[in-house]
Amino acid sequence: MKRVIIIASSGGNLYNLGGSRPDRLIKELHIQAEAAGIEVKGIQFIATEQSMDSVKPHSAAKLFGWDEQAQELELLYSGTLLEVNEYAAERDQKQANQIKAGEIDGLIAMSADPTGANKQTVEAAAKANIPVVGTGGTSMATIGSMGARIISQSGTTGTSNKTRAIGFVTSLSKHWGSKYRPKLNTSESTESTRQKVNLRGIMTSSLPAFIALAIVLALSKIPGLEALGSVFDILIGALPVVVAVIAARQIADLDEVSIVAGIVAGLLSVDGGIIGGLLAGIGAGYMVPYLFTKCLKLNFPATTVNIIAGGFGGLIPGLLVFFVLGPIALQVGDWIRLAIDSTISFNPIVAGIVAGLLIWPAIIAGIYHAAILPIVLLEMENTGTSFLGAIDMVGLVMVAAGINLANLLFPRRRGEAAAAGPSFGINMIFGTFVESAYPFMFASKIVFVGALLSAGIGGAIVGMFNLRGTAYVPSFAAPGLSDNVLGFILAMAASLVSAFVFTMVANKWSKSSQSK
Repeated sequence: MKRVIIIASSGGNLYNLGGSRPDRLIKELHIQAEAAGIEVKGIQFIATEQSMDSVKPHSAAKLFGWDEQAQELELLYSGTLLEVNEYAAERDQKQANQIKAGEIDGLIAMSADPTGANKQTVEAAAKANIPVVGTGGTSMATIGSMGARIISQSGTTGTSNKTRAIGFVTSLSKHWGSKYRPKLNTSESTESTRQKVNLRGIMTSSLPAFIALAIVLALSKIPGLEALGSVFDILIGALPVVVAVIAARQIADLDEVSIVAGIVAGLLSVDGGIIGGLLAGIGAGYMVPYLFTKCLKLNFPATTVNIIAGGFGGLIPGLLVFFVLGPIALQVGDWIRLAIDSTISFNPIVAGIVAGLLIWPAIIAGIYHAAILPIVLLEMENTGTSFLGAIDMVGLVMVAAGINLANLLFPRRRGEAAAAGPSFGINMIFGTFVESAYPFMFASKIVFVGALLSAGIGGAIVGMFNLRGTAYVPSFAAPGLSDNVLGFILAMAASLVSAFVFTMVANKWSKSSQSK
């Protein structure tokens, strides 16, 4: 196992790119070091409350060291910057002695102070000829002029805690000829990227943007707020960007680099709709770590690595969607919406009943978020509302609310009311947490069948009025976000009352059976 010492400070530009939070900066570096089998033997980190570009000798500062047992930073001293530098200079000799004794194999420097607080460590590193990696243009230039063996250096512009750490450890591992797989999070490496494509997660994370779209649409219908119609158009155009950013960020967990790549890819895929944004974002998610790793192997500076990975990582898939895949993606989305509209137009009441009856089995089986939610979002992409979104609110949320209300007022046994009360509140106030009905549904066949039938009844009314709406919003606000306020209220009330009655009857029957 190789051993390294870290010398660092909050830095000038580094302060704005992670240096203001030493704990997070060092934690990311420690994660990558562990992945490469590198042991951190010592740290000297001088932290200030503002960028080093504007601090004064009397500015407040702290000196952090490394607790090897706890494997985390420990506060050693607090005072003015002048006092901290003096105290750090005394401890600097200890690290220099470790290097002189041959106990240290490498040095990592981030906006260090090679002529002051870290002078002895840098001089010892130069004399021992151990490899040095780091960021901070001025400090690294000074370290080089002192004769240190620098194998990788860069400024801090465009870097993040994660990308800097990966860059440092990649250079050291390559120098030592050891194996290293960068960790994109605490459990996965860049080589397992393919396993992290999660369409369900991407769509679910994108949902708030679609809800914002529905809210703006509803507000634009209020007299005096018609100007919000143009905001609605802007939001529709932004949806592919949102999906692309989330896809790129979830697949390539490289902080700001992934986000930038997702934005670039998303902007170029706007004409392809959300399917185009999804394809571009997934492409960026694969391209970013590929380019990042390739550039590191070529010993590019960290700033250049991030620019290439973030810029070209988004540009390449974005251009592919813009020129080739965009029209195809847009056509596929149109076909899906056409298929839904055609089915509903054939017999809207039957379509509503079938959708209502199937919505609970779908969510219980775990296919709702993978199959139905993407279709809801595709519907909302064009109009801001959705037929299946209405079924969701009416057939799931209202049915769950009816079941919870019945168990609140007419519980089958003691204790159930205490659980049903808060759940009913969440159903009504937040329009979610339908899973709260599961215990009652699974405990009684009558309640379970009643839930299905109630959802079917509500679905029939949705079909009768050909309603469009959305879920994941407060239940009392849902009618206002639909295309037919009175019809939506009727459908919601029908499902809630039906589920309430079925559950109440089931509970009373259960209690009477037990009393006999």
